[in-house]
Amino acid sequence: MQQSKEERVHDVFEKIYKRYDVMNSVISFQRHKAWRQYTMQVMDVKQGEAALDVCCGTCDWTIALARAVGKDGKVYGLDFSQNMLSIGEEKIKALNLEQVKLVHGNAMQLPFADNTFDYVTIGFGLRNVPDYLQVLREMTRVVRPGGKVVCLETSQPTMFGVRQLYMLYFRYIMPILGKMLAKSYKEYSWLQESASTFPGMQELARMFEQAGLEKVQVKPFTFGVAAMHVGYKPKKF
Repeated sequence: MQQSKEERVHDVFEKIYKRYDVMNSVISFQRHKAWRQYTMQVMDVKQGEAALDVCCGTCDWTIALARAVGKDGKVYGLDFSQNMLSIGEEKIKALNLEQVKLVHGNAMQLPFADNTFDYVTIGFGLRNVPDYLQVLREMTRVVRPGGKVVCLETSQPTMFGVRQLYMLYFRYIMPILGKMLAKSYKEYSWLQESASTFPGMQELARMFEQAGLEKVQVKPFTFGVAAMHVGYKPKKF
């Protein structure tokens, strides 16, 4: 019987968790860290605020949010891969970030009340969910009026030449790197599929609006191979 997208993605991340951080750096040529730093500057997170990091994986963005909100704030990291969360838990304990709580859960049905968080983020995880719009609607539901929903994700470059190189890299080179460095050719073949079929920047911006967000900001990175999207929940929602 053919696996659903959700089952297939779960299997991928349960298998690649040990080498995930290393492969992220290799795949993005370390640029994902600079993209996240820029996004955090735009977010302007304040001490004492509350944040949720959806599809938090091994918790790098969760940790950045925890440092920004400080000891008086609260950060939740949610992921459906227990193995990925186990790596994140080790990092968080080593840093003694008591303001962080990790939750094993599904992005399609967030286990939080309406209007709970000042910020809800998702980093390189939206492309892996079964229904992009449903997850954005859930993120919008749990953010407070006036709060921000933020996505950092691979995108679709449109510049001629760059797009062709991007597709070549994701389709052929990345799975080979996965085989060499993480012994996971099949799993990294799936990741290139999810990246190649993910909506472009403007289409994703429209999805943000469909989810009920306004004043959507879009920032492409590195010729459009990735992009930041920030949307605000209306104060009268």
